[in-house]
Amino acid sequence: MKKTVLNENHRRYGARMVDFGGWEMPLHYGSQIEEHHAVRRDAGMFDVSHMCAVDVVGADAGAFLRRLIANNIDRLRIPGKALYSAMLNPDGGVIDDLIVYYLDDHRYRVVINAATAEKDLAWMQSCLADWRLATGITPRREGHSALAMIAVQGPHARAKVWQVLPECRAACAALKPFFSTVVGDRFIASTGYTGEDGYEITLPAEQAEGLWNALATAGVRPCGLGARDTLRLEAGMNLYGQDMDETISPLDAGLAWTIDLLAERDFVGKAALLARPQQRQFLGLVLLDRGVLRAHQQVRSEHGDGKITSGTFSPTMQQSIALARLPLAVAIGDTVEVAIRDRLLAARVVNPCFVRHGKILV
Repeated sequence: MKKTVLNENHRRYGARMVDFGGWEMPLHYGSQIEEHHAVRRDAGMFDVSHMCAVDVVGADAGAFLRRLIANNIDRLRIPGKALYSAMLNPDGGVIDDLIVYYLDDHRYRVVINAATAEKDLAWMQSCLADWRLATGITPRREGHSALAMIAVQGPHARAKVWQVLPECRAACAALKPFFSTVVGDRFIASTGYTGEDGYEITLPAEQAEGLWNALATAGVRPCGLGARDTLRLEAGMNLYGQDMDETISPLDAGLAWTIDLLAERDFVGKAALLARPQQRQFLGLVLLDRGVLRAHQQVRSEHGDGKITSGTFSPTMQQSIALARLPLAVAIGDTVEVAIRDRLLAARVVNPCFVRHGKILV
């Protein structure tokens, strides 16, 4: 398995290590539930160095991304602004979901998922060759330019980052959500995957261990993949490979807001999306009976059947919750049935955002 630069550090902190998409990553450091609550109530940190930062640089960098992704990078006018989008195949399926950071008209940073990185890079290089654009694509994973990423999340995350990196406070304090700034050799973004405030800090790989240890000393709790998953599900955020993949249209995965079909700009997959409008809707479920909602469970409604894509027991709500792909006629507030083993259990249909900034929203 591949290992991040913090692998040995995780072991020293008592992590239980598991295989995650070919990467050896921490599942938890003793208590997934306590790590979850630390992020909702205080501050926790995640090693996300397995994610792949890709620098897209050149005279045609903007033109390349304009055709490559489904959201419109013309919305990026201010240096540091970030955009969430999907990269589609010609059939309109999701190759990956990603974040694009605008640095200037000729420089962008794209962060892609760990398990799909090799596939993504091959696709990007193939498109670049076909379109014959003057752009370079540089993944920042290996060699002297290798980067690490640490996500610090929670209501006290910013204050604790400033405690450890006081020189960054002036540049970071005014960052609005989905913006980034560069402070020395650190790239700091107000993005995250938990529904809480905080920063994602990208820095030279050799500096990662020192930052991790300093944050831990400041009271930031190390957190693993287990808490990351329950946090993102509570926040209603998609997970690639579960909630969408190359067989799923982003319109059916709750990602219509990341797709720009109105501009004259063409992009890979646009024709397929126009030819096949939304078929299903992406909604949340809260289980009303005793049990636990899990991926692949069938959902039955008076308008037809659907399927759960992600499910878990919510530590914040103390209820079982799920994201599900359901018939278009199903409405928020409806009661549906979920097939769990040999039983049909009642669940309420809700907006697929259960918890944000520590508050229960459903």
